[in-house]
This record gives sequence, structure tokens and C-alpha cells, in this order.
Amino acid sequence: MNGIHDMGGMHGFGPVPIEENEPLFHADWEARAMALTVVMASWKRWNIDASRYARERIPPREYLNSTYYERWIHALTDQMLEAGLITEQELRTGEPVGGPPNGKAPLDPDGARAMLRRGGPSRRQVDAPPRFRPGDAVRTGNRHPEHHTRLPRYARGKLGEVVLHHGAHVLPDTNAIFQGEQPEHLYAVRFAARELWGPDASPRDTVTLDLWESYLEAR
Repeated sequence: MNGIHDMGGMHGFGPVPIEENEPLFHADWEARAMALTVVMASWKRWNIDASRYARERIPPREYLNSTYYERWIHALTDQMLEAGLITEQELRTGEPVGGPPNGKAPLDPDGARAMLRRGGPSRRQVDAPPRFRPGDAVRTGNRHPEHHTRLPRYARGKLGEVVLHHGAHVLPDTNAIFQGEQPEHLYAVRFAARELWGPDASPRDTVTLDLWESYLEAR
């Protein structure tokens, strides 16, 4: 979707600040925000792509005025409400009404640690052979879906070169809206900076993006 989250190449936001020796978390509540997001995902009412899509749907003003983990909490709250895991009353009062559906939460602390270590592998097997090989010239589609996609706005309709085939992986576009994993071949595609940003960009710079097969057209 074309939202404020997709700000690659946009002017007016200033340089990206680099914090030396940046800590993993800047405050205790950020660690709790991450832990809560991991534990709630174990209910399996959504997936990682749906979580990303929930963050993308945060209203632009609030998105820009929120920190990284504030966006996580905002999106998680929306997802819990949509899934019926909490009520508006519980959110308003901070007091639980009843308990988990089966009498206990699906994860204890040890289970949460194991889930983090395991991660969420997205590689899958598909019968179809890859359409592209390293060295192939490709052009990205100029598409503007209303839902989640991993094809950035600045890279649409651009000419690039396949440099690596990653195998087949879950397609985020469909997974985010619960239309199935629909795995596709995934490629690393390299673009010249001038192809993306025009003649004012450095002739030496390139950008490499991981892109799914349906995003690409042969050239």
C-alpha cells in the first residue's frame, strides 16, 4: 500500500541519525512491547505479514509522531481488538475481563524464548522452476495495491539485474490479508541508483532488494 511507512527516497525528513553503541532497547517498556508482541502472536490469529500490514495502517500523523515500539503497540492493540482477544472495555480500563479461552496462555517465559530462537522461517518448496537466473535483466511492475506489499514505491517500474536466487518463500502480499501463503521464488535484484533516483544520484551507487517473482517482468 502507498502509506507513510513507504518513505524511501522522500525528501524533508532529514538525515538518518546513527547512534553509536546503540542499546538493544532504550527503555524497559520497549523490551516488554517486543515480548508482548511475540507472546500474542502465539495465539496464531495473525502472521508476521499481517502484523506489518497493521503497522502500515496506522494513521500518518500518528505514525510519524510515534517511536518504533509505539507503532508496535498501536498495531498489536488493533490486532487484538480485531481478533477478539481483548475488548474495548479492557483497553480503556486496563483491567482484564475473564481469562484466556482455554484457561491459560499459550506460552510461558520459556516458550517465548524458544519461539524467539526458532523464528519464523518462510522458505517453502514449490513445483515450478524459477523464471529468472542471476544476470537476467528484469523490470518491476508498476503496481499500487491497497494492501501490504514488499515492493517499495520508489522501485516500481524500474530496470534491475537479478544477482541471487533465494529459493521459494511465502508471498507477503497474500499472507498479510489471510489469502494463503502462495509461495513464490524470491530474488535479490540490484538497481543502479540513477535508475531509481534519476541523474542527480551517484553513478557508483546501487540498491539491492529482495523481490518476489510476481513483482518482476523479463526484459
